[in-house]
Amino acid sequence: MFIGAHVLFYSANPEADRRFFADVLGFKSVDVGGGWLIFRLPPAEAALHPVDGGATRTHAGHELAPAVVYLMCESLEATVATLRSKGVRCSGIERETWGIRTTIPLPSGAELGLYQPTHATALELA
Repeated sequence: MFIGAHVLFYSANPEADRRFFADVLGFKSVDVGGGWLIFRLPPAEAALHPVDGGATRTHAGHELAPAVVYLMCESLEATVATLRSKGVRCSGIERETWGIRTTIPLPSGAELGLYQPTHATALELA
């Protein structure tokens, strides 16, 4: 029924963040015209968390569910070391019941979550 998921990242500096996605994170992309790049992301999974209040995001005239994006890795230590070798300074590493996490700063000033899950994942489900 579904062929994939499309994630929208809002950026104060989309050109710099696009270069970061390509050059630092190594995500391949297609140019759909005028330099508008759409990146291939790793396989994904989704979890539904409760919200406090009525948190929504208006897009295209609809109130869409808010979302937080975490990239997942097998070894947070190794991934952070690789990012550090490319000049990226991640935030402090925190241990949670669900995984080990940090954030990756983007050139625009926004951050992406990054974590090594310690829970079962849905990535290998058929």
